Amino acid sequence: MAPTCFMELPEFHCEVGSTESMSRVLQTHPDPSLGQAAIATDCFPALRRGRLTTLQVNLGYRCNQACRHCHVGAGPQRTEMMDPETLALIPRVLAARQIGQLDLTGGAPELHPGFRPLVQGARELGVRVIDRCNLTILLEPDQQDLAAFLAHQSVVVMASLPCYLEANVDRQRGAGAFAASIEGLRQLNRLGYGSIDSNGDSNLELNLVYNPQGPSLPPPQQALEEDFRRHLGERYGVVFNRLLTLANMPIERFAASLKLSGELDSYSALLRENHNPAHLDQVMCRQLISVDWRGRLFDCDFNQMLGQRSAGLVELADLLECDPEGAPIAVADHCFGCTAGDGSSCGGALA
Repeated sequence: MAPTCFMELPEFHCEVGSTESMSRVLQTHPDPSLGQAAIATDCFPALRRGRLTTLQVNLGYRCNQACRHCHVGAGPQRTEMMDPETLALIPRVLAARQIGQLDLTGGAPELHPGFRPLVQGARELGVRVIDRCNLTILLEPDQQDLAAFLAHQSVVVMASLPCYLEANVDRQRGAGAFAASIEGLRQLNRLGYGSIDSNGDSNLELNLVYNPQGPSLPPPQQALEEDFRRHLGERYGVVFNRLLTLANMPIERFAASLKLSGELDSYSALLRENHNPAHLDQVMCRQLISVDWRGRLFDCDFNQMLGQRSAGLVELADLLECDPEGAPIAVADHCFGCTAGDGSSCGGALA
């Protein structure tokens, strides 16, 4: 059994109504009563890690798009990229910790020159690989065979599509983004993605990822999935397996946009007021650990963007020897984005 190499986070007592305290709160000992108390104190409940089942890796911030809701601030001009030495550690960590799922993100992770060898190496270990794909990347001149590669490796495609209406998508992602996304979906469909056989199974999984256009909670996931399925199927002949709804986190580019419009405080309040403590056992940080392009560890992708580090475990290489199960999780006010309403995670709604 691997040692548990982590330290306790410093306990911080937040004051009632203190907005400043929310950005610094790092609590240590789980207390079920905090589920309800969080609303009164503005403090997110303390959490600890369960068994690690997913390694989420950000390969870099370069992207062929620059979406205004992007919490990473990715774009075509970003140059941050994981180095070969760190990349080579990933299959070793997957094997050492017996992690069953590798979740690749960015930026556009496919733009990293090591993306395909990494996918192949993980699949040879029997690891389920997720590609968080923006769809338009499939149409880039040097990525014409990308869809076929993903299909050959049986990669699960999590395709970001913020709406089924062209005007809304183009407003968020730029002119022509919706048409390119539909063509990307058609490419995947032609290879068998999203199709279900007579037994109700799908060999090539294609899930769509939705996020609201502005400072509001996502609508009920099942009802919205039916709307997406009907609209995309009837109008464009597109099929997919599931729709996953994600809340926008009030950080980075989205937070800057809200601040300019004077809506940052009200959106943060909306998330806190709709906190549902029933989701605390299912939040993604309990089973997932996030790795940034430098190889540093974080409890989730959002903490990564805020520079809010994990307890004790510092670098990806630490996972070769140490088991993070039981470690305290760094929490703050943005965490309400995962528990508000129906809940939000990398796998969609929690309700």
